[in-house]
Amino acid sequence: MKNIIKEFEQEQLKIAKDAKGNNIGNFNVGDTVSVKYKINEGGTARSQAFNGIVIARTKSKDNYNATFTVRKISSGVGVERKFALYSPLLSAVEVLKQGDVRRAKLYYLRKLTGKASRIKEKLAFIERIQQVEASTKEVSDKA
Repeated sequence: MKNIIKEFEQEQLKIAKDAKGNNIGNFNVGDTVSVKYKINEGGTARSQAFNGIVIARTKSKDNYNATFTVRKISSGVGVERKFALYSPLLSAVEVLKQGDVRRAKLYYLRKLTGKASRIKEKLAFIERIQQVEASTKEVSDKA
């Protein structure tokens, strides 16, 4: 029974990845993202954005039931929304900033407000390493 369900989920995952491409899941916990999703109101459909910080991801990227939670502050009130990663209602997930965090779940942000709730932005470590290597070459060449 479990094998049938797993096979079905794998087929659905392949279909979802082909439809959306592979860039939908290229974000991590701590990143500030803009999630664009479709809303049907009456007979009209429109796209709406939900901007916030990803505070949790459930399951792995290779699971059809994978979800992620985004939190934002709206008019001084914290608002969280949970999205299914491979939902057909999800149009795009755009990364605005990459956060530098050491935890898998950022539920502690619920208690924080203002400056305390900020997350450090990730630096380009590769560029820093290249700069250090270049400066050490210059020092060794001068000596």
